Amino acid sequence: MTKVAPSILSADYLNLGRDILGLERNGADYIHFDVMDGSFVPNISFGIPVLKAVRTITKLPLDVHLMIREPLHLIERFMDSGADILTVHVESDTEENIFKTLQRIRDRGVHPAITLKPATPAEAIFPFLPLCDQVLVMTVEPGFGGQKFMNAMVPKIRAISEYIRAENLTCDLEVDGGINPQTAAICRENGANVLVSGSTYFRSDDPAAFIRALRGE
Repeated sequence: MTKVAPSILSADYLNLGRDILGLERNGADYIHFDVMDGSFVPNISFGIPVLKAVRTITKLPLDVHLMIREPLHLIERFMDSGADILTVHVESDTEENIFKTLQRIRDRGVHPAITLKPATPAEAIFPFLPLCDQVLVMTVEPGFGGQKFMNAMVPKIRAISEYIRAENLTCDLEVDGGINPQTAAICRENGANVLVSGSTYFRSDDPAAFIRALRGE
């Protein structure tokens, strides 16, 4: 089954609680929570206090994407604040520290996930996948909402999907960036089963129907 994870980076911050409750009503599977530090990526978004607040009003799994440098020193606070899935960038630290980070997430009973920027080859994350419950392919440059889907990333989605199958891994394949019903179909056809949508979801006239369309229903 395809899961949909709307990104609240594109929500109405003055009415964030309302928008989160709307996600539940509209059939979202996860809430995607983008954390930006202004260093690893150019922008700054929300962090631990907002995550704690979101956790109090929803039972939906919180899919937290850390766009921060050296995440090992902060992951405990995100896990304590309610993250269910915690995604780190392969480019954000040394290989040794990425392994330590993923293992620590798993040891805490949270789902570890790895992601990579568009310029990073798929092979860079292969060594980490046995430790992961999810891998996120960015189909836009991380750090900005509302970007257009990068078709050049489709072979990367397919390569990672094929690797997961070949190695018999139990790892969800998530895609984030420019996801609409048309690009969602491309992602599903190439092995993705978790789809993130931000600005397009929140601009939709019928968000529930939009989520169904992402699933191909």
